Amino acid sequence: MGEPPPGPPGPPGDAGSPAPPESPARPPTPAPEAAAAPAPPSGRFSPDGFWWWDGASWRPAYSQDRLWRWNGQTWVPAAAPPAGSGRGSGVAIWLTVGLFAVVVFFVAIVVVVLLLTMGNQIGNVFANVVSALTSNPTPSP
Repeated sequence: MGEPPPGPPGPPGDAGSPAPPESPARPPTPAPEAAAAPAPPSGRFSPDGFWWWDGASWRPAYSQDRLWRWNGQTWVPAAAPPAGSGRGSGVAIWLTVGLFAVVVFFVAIVVVVLLLTMGNQIGNVFANVVSALTSNPTPSP
């Protein structure tokens, strides 16, 4: 169906790849009028804009260094990432803070109910512990 996108252009003067052989100069041939309009891309971008469907598989739409972006026909210098990609972090923070506040509120309610219903019994337990610790037991024969 569609060809996989070629790799992004390398940096100028890349010593890792040999220079392409020089081709003999040819006069440019005029293109027919009907072929002047570029063909629409045969693939599509993912909803987040980071992947490109080439008709057979998903390909990355950004180069590994995030400096180049595939526009469906060629690699172009990348601009900022698609808008809305960092929007969820604020929502996650507020949800976490809100959940923490709800948990603290319910724990406070449980503590108040326990102290109101069992406060005297809890006081008796502490009084018994204090009296046991301060008394001198008699040794048994």
